[in-house]
Amino acid sequence: MAAGTVLLDGGLSNQLEAQGCDLSDALWSARLLADGPGQIEAAHTAYVGAGAQVLITASYQASFEGFGRRGTGRAEAAALFARSVELARRAAGSVQRDVWVAASVGPYGAVTADGAEYRGRYGLSVRELERFHRPRIEALAAAGPDVLALETVPDTDEAEALLRVAGECGLPVWLSFTVADGETRAGQPLEEAFRLAVGLDGVVAVGVNCCDPADADGAVRTAAEVTGKPVVVYPNSGERWDAGTRGWTGGATFDPGRVRAWQTAGARLVGGCCRVGPDTIAELAALLGVTAANHTEGEAEDPEAD
Repeated sequence: MAAGTVLLDGGLSNQLEAQGCDLSDALWSARLLADGPGQIEAAHTAYVGAGAQVLITASYQASFEGFGRRGTGRAEAAALFARSVELARRAAGSVQRDVWVAASVGPYGAVTADGAEYRGRYGLSVRELERFHRPRIEALAAAGPDVLALETVPDTDEAEALLRVAGECGLPVWLSFTVADGETRAGQPLEEAFRLAVGLDGVVAVGVNCCDPADADGAVRTAAEVTGKPVVVYPNSGERWDAGTRGWTGGATFDPGRVRAWQTAGARLVGGCCRVGPDTIAELAALLGVTAANHTEGEAEDPEAD
């Protein structure tokens, strides 16, 4: 990041769907950690091929509670968390350049699978949220990712809990809120939200993801001004998620050309979230001057492999 802007990947779920995967399960893409790991590796590899320098793992919606409802014991669930890092690491190794692996730590609302991550305010205390997130973060940290992505955080209570727990693991983290109309999804001022990261050396970047591209513009400036840290920004395509119908509405408004304004405002980690695919990441790579290296021998495993 000190040398320039680093390119993230795009939405994992949309790439998995493009590969023919059914993500209707409550575990969403995390189900494939058990049922189709080859598909996850293939999706990661598609983004590496597009030029991504950071791969975000398929652990966003994973939880011990969610795996437990499928009859998965804690030891096996911990292994699935580790697998999410291993699959991204294998895809990262398919090219002859450095690719980071960021372990995704999604919000409590993602695990409820009812759109609560776009509302926040779950009725849980900071301490209760710490208890929920600690085993997830510990399992991911034990697998050795390069960074933890505390992402799609809808409110300051959850951000406080995540930062406390992540601070115990010794890994660098980025903190990324989901926002709308200049506020967190829970309606808190962005200045208040970003201020939580001030003075925390382990937080290497602060910013926003899983939001409308238009909402990202001002948020990048605010994050840089409040924290003085590098900014991470990876919005959605501009389409909107309807939790009731479990589908996307509206049209795409993601313009790769926005990256210039984000860079000027302080962004150093840029990419896309839901519905932003490898083609768009390749456009960003071209704008940023990122060269997608040739794959090494031993491509990703067969997507159909168990």
